[in-house]
Amino acid sequence: MANGSLLPGDRLPPQRQLAAQLGVDLTTVTRAYDEARRRHLLEGRGARGTYVAAPKVELSTVLDLSMNTPPPPDGVDFDDMLKQGLSQVLMRADTALLMNYHLGGGSDSDRKAGAQWLEPMLGPLDARQVVVCPGAQAAIAALILALTEPGEVILAEPTSYPGLRTAATQFGRHIIAVEADQHGMRPEKFEQACRQHKPRLVYLNPTLQNPTAITMPERRRKELASIAKRCNVRIVEDDPYWLLADVPPPPIADLAPEQVVYISTLSKCLTPGLRVAFVLMRDPHERERFLVALRSFALMVAPLTAALATQWIFDGSATGLMEGVRQEARLRHWMARDILAGRYSGAGDGLHVWLELPGYWNSSQLARAADSEGIAVTPAEAFATAATGSGSVNAIRISLGSIKDRGRLQTGLQRLSHLLARRPESFNAAVV
Repeated sequence: MANGSLLPGDRLPPQRQLAAQLGVDLTTVTRAYDEARRRHLLEGRGARGTYVAAPKVELSTVLDLSMNTPPPPDGVDFDDMLKQGLSQVLMRADTALLMNYHLGGGSDSDRKAGAQWLEPMLGPLDARQVVVCPGAQAAIAALILALTEPGEVILAEPTSYPGLRTAATQFGRHIIAVEADQHGMRPEKFEQACRQHKPRLVYLNPTLQNPTAITMPERRRKELASIAKRCNVRIVEDDPYWLLADVPPPPIADLAPEQVVYISTLSKCLTPGLRVAFVLMRDPHERERFLVALRSFALMVAPLTAALATQWIFDGSATGLMEGVRQEARLRHWMARDILAGRYSGAGDGLHVWLELPGYWNSSQLARAADSEGIAVTPAEAFATAATGSGSVNAIRISLGSIKDRGRLQTGLQRLSHLLARRPESFNAAVV
């Protein structure tokens, strides 16, 4: 294929025939064909045989810097890991059970895997206190349903995860923004809001916060936990990036175990396709209400993906995959720092950068201009907690993991850097 002897569409000999012709074992040829298919060099056409594949054409014209997903893990063959993991699951599990309904909350094995996954953050845990959920968004929605009533207030920082506002709005709850500084939510403003609005929940994303990438220091975490306890407010600690941070402070759930519901999703550390999140709820009555709420719209985690996540956690594959994601994320942060120069203000870890804009751009305007040049970024307005908008924040979030190829990411960041250096009046959008 490399020297042109085989062209796209040419048929390859049957595997047995090629093995005999080369004088090698059939399994060797079979593995070679499988590897060539994995590299998209060959394609099977059923009974018609195996053919040289046409060159892969990149149809996407958009360089997507808007979706916060893990980058391809550095030094890890993810395709092989997926095949091996599924093979182990199918070999060890009852396939009838994998294709059947399950009670919500996860099997005993899934909960034990969740407790093992949470141990680096929170130490040894009772697996019975861990609930397995179909993603962090489902967990947040079920917590809102279980722990608040329609019309009640939920507190959050002024810029926060958009899924919180979406769920709260759908369920008739009101989000009140509490002022934050460079360390996160301000304690005195939090206490003032608690006294004024009598909330039951406050939502915090304290490590590599989405979107600002701020990591709340330990002292601030302790102050907020103390206020929440005095005011009888439950903290929902959504902590998807803790394992990606270089030196993260202890979770609030470790500092104030009885005050916090802790959420950790595999979507940001491993892969979104698993749709598995672990929720630590120590109060058994709250846990039961949470499960009832969860079952109202998400009966269970897909058993096959839950079993795969459990297999990866127990056999160490999850740790290896996460380390590969961390290493690739660091490499991409270094790239962003070099290309964005003085505008980069990241911490060098995590999946995203919060980029404050020069005064001649506003975030919505910049996002539209970038879109016209084939780059997708997310403006600050998308993360505004309250309906009134994001206030004085003039920034965009740049996600570094959603473009698979590092070279294309470099192209996207360079285009964005050039765009930032231009003033809006020099930008003329094409009209079609």
